[in-house]
Amino acid sequence: MTLEVLPVRHGGAAENMAIDFLLLQRYPRATAVRFRHYEWRKPAFTFGYSQKITFVRAQLPAGAEPFDLCRRPTGGGLVDHREDWTYSLVIPRGHPLEEQRATQSYRAIHEALATALRAEGVDAMTKPVAQASDDAAPGPEGICFQRAELYDVVHRSRGEKIAGGAQKRNKHGLLFQGSLWRPAVGRTAVNWDKFAEGFVEQLATALKVPAVPTPWPEISDDEVEGLTERYASPEWNEQR
Repeated sequence: MTLEVLPVRHGGAAENMAIDFLLLQRYPRATAVRFRHYEWRKPAFTFGYSQKITFVRAQLPAGAEPFDLCRRPTGGGLVDHREDWTYSLVIPRGHPLEEQRATQSYRAIHEALATALRAEGVDAMTKPVAQASDDAAPGPEGICFQRAELYDVVHRSRGEKIAGGAQKRNKHGLLFQGSLWRPAVGRTAVNWDKFAEGFVEQLATALKVPAVPTPWPEISDDEVEGLTERYASPEWNEQR
């Protein structure tokens, strides 16, 4: 098995969500984990699959420039992508990390991310324990970077949340969608290209597979366009 590192692509919110889901659904072989870092064609917000659209709209910034809004196929809270570093990881069925409990896969991926940040001088760590106050934290109707929960990546000295993620499991494997809030790293001048390389190296170590730069997989353009259209539709985004 290998860790396939896909090329960086820019997309709208619906397109990025569609591609992440199709990468989970379309595996020509179950011998590779897939990783991609991607950018946003315009300012964007995404929100968790189970969130209510009325809550989401009430949290959106007033007077902001036009932005994309899309419901994710994964859970989690409302995420502002205007200043984040976004990635996804697809682990096929049968890999040991895919078979672990959600908290453990969440922890392993975030420990790799925190290690890569520390290599860039950011005082990052995973939040080690759940606090009593976490019980009162908004769950599926939360706002992602307002507070850190168990195994989120936080700034060690300030306690500020740096990175979070959301997961979806199905018969094909595990989709992990992650977001790193760049302003939370503080004044440290991060070389984001070096961080990306270090993060991939740490993921490869955690997954116990070699990382291999890989061309974009053969996914039907019609299928991408069809699912993008669905993810952009009121029927998808306003279903709850």
